[in-house]
Amino acid sequence: MPEPKLPARPRPRGPLTSLQLTAVAAVAGLLLAGGTAALAGPYDSSGQRVAEARRAAARPAPGAAGPQAAHRPLTSAGLPSPAPSAGPVLDGLRTGGGDTAGGRGPALAGRLDPLLAVDELGKGPSASVVDLTSGEQVYGNHAARAATPASVTKIATAVAALDALGPDHRIRTRVEKDGHRLVLVGGGDPTLTARAHPGEYASLRTLARRTAEALGTEHGTYTLVYDTSRYAGTTRHPIGPNENLAPVTPLIADEGRLDSSDHGPADRSTDPALDTARRFHDLLAEAGVKLRDEVETGDGKKAPAEDPSGSPKPGDDAKGGKDDKGGEDGKGGEDAKGGEDGGIASVSSAPLATIVERMLTYSDNDIAEHLARQTALATGAKADFKGGARAVHDRLDKLGLPVEDTSFHDGSGLDRADKLTPGLLTALLAEAARKDQPGLRPVLTGLPVAGFTGTLATRYTAEHNKAGTGLVRAKTGTLTGVNTLAGTVVTRSGRLLGFAFMSHDAPDPMAAQAALDKMATALAES
Repeated sequence: MPEPKLPARPRPRGPLTSLQLTAVAAVAGLLLAGGTAALAGPYDSSGQRVAEARRAAARPAPGAAGPQAAHRPLTSAGLPSPAPSAGPVLDGLRTGGGDTAGGRGPALAGRLDPLLAVDELGKGPSASVVDLTSGEQVYGNHAARAATPASVTKIATAVAALDALGPDHRIRTRVEKDGHRLVLVGGGDPTLTARAHPGEYASLRTLARRTAEALGTEHGTYTLVYDTSRYAGTTRHPIGPNENLAPVTPLIADEGRLDSSDHGPADRSTDPALDTARRFHDLLAEAGVKLRDEVETGDGKKAPAEDPSGSPKPGDDAKGGKDDKGGEDGKGGEDAKGGEDGGIASVSSAPLATIVERMLTYSDNDIAEHLARQTALATGAKADFKGGARAVHDRLDKLGLPVEDTSFHDGSGLDRADKLTPGLLTALLAEAARKDQPGLRPVLTGLPVAGFTGTLATRYTAEHNKAGTGLVRAKTGTLTGVNTLAGTVVTRSGRLLGFAFMSHDAPDPMAAQAALDKMATALAES
């Protein structure tokens, strides 16, 4: 079957209202103030998020008198004319609406309290809302009470990784030569791919070609060895084998997927490092490198180069694709040489900012667990589940964020023992919005857009919550009995807010999800 290309920037498909374009412009200004990190969005050079703005401008505002009420004049380039100055609107964030900093102001309380009290949200739901221009809390309901966060944990992982490593950090996969041994060293790049069209991600095919070029005319038969020593501890998450997460190893291609998918649940390899080494063996042979018919681990364990069971290897659905120097192949990864660590060839991941955005948009558990380990490596902690979780906690504590009474056990939120508070989640969003923290901006630009992208692409389509379409950007969280939502929203009055809603023991997960969406929509309508 034809092989899909790996995910690029999320393609928006929903609207904003003209009444809120002033605040959208303010959001864009906030993100663009981030320097290099702002290149990730929200309106990037590909024009995809510009398209989001165009569709936004074309959508009639709720309650508009007629078709023209929703439109501003267009410029000669066909784009909406600039929004009015946002100064007075943003000033109103701190003084208007009757909300009080750090408390439960009457305006938002009147809207949110009844919505939070519905039976659909189970026992003791909690919430926090902050003004992202000032960092002040404008609504709180048990905001300091810790609960199982599910996948909104990824917001914490993203902030910790970006703060520890920086948005421009890249993860290298390299090949070292030791006599007639070629050692494939996993660096922990969760986006490494063996597919023919790597897009902006590091390519195993490119690494094979570069290795063959580095060997040149050297003759002999090589043994391929693969090294997974960068991580420690077990590769298996406490939840056990799961279609939402492959074993966590520093050498993995296409997230160990056994089909052509690039995100979402899928059958996974039980030994992705071995399967990646076997695929690399094939690619080296195709590039003209003579190899023994086996692969070895770093400690000398041997395995056949071909899986006796015939199970698919990474990129098998695209086998035979040409790894030309031009075209799409070879774009992923910048390093043509091995560098100073004794390598003869290497490839580098996309910048961390891009990886974080992909993680948040698609709620990618594999990326999240690897970023927790990368944070551990950057801070001198042990690169296992416990060490990664501790590194995330400690990094947030170092930033001065409210981690009291919280508990981290992984990077993805799959572990039900994780406990976060709504107050911490909104503090993370506020930290990412700070003008002096441009490196954290991908946390905001990676959030799915309601009705547009990622895990919110099919939500906010019902009549009762469509007002949130395009205005809510949020990370979702779902486990059995747990529903959470945390992100940002532009209100009707032009306010830029960060919110976190948490529920547990809900009787119906779909009803709980709809109730959370209704709360975010209520903010958009405020």
